[in-house]
Amino acid sequence: MLCASSAFAQALRPGPGQDVTEQVCGICHTVGYIRMNAPFLTSDQWKGEITKMRTAFGAPIDDETAATVLAYLNQAYGPAR
Repeated sequence: MLCASSAFAQALRPGPGQDVTEQVCGICHTVGYIRMNAPFLTSDQWKGEITKMRTAFGAPIDDETAATVLAYLNQAYGPAR
């Protein structure tokens, strides 16, 4: 029987900004939420989610980091994937 470790199972797709995204999003929740929601979210919806995390939940993400996370999500989990 083949089993993946939980660390491997939680990994995001590789790409520029992956490390920042894992770090800032992983502060409050598992990055599994990103993979779970990816099939349903557009670029505008990803931006809305980042904004919600910052404003409604107080995530400590500055504008530059938010832009990095959004660019990563669009590249790694955008509709073209």
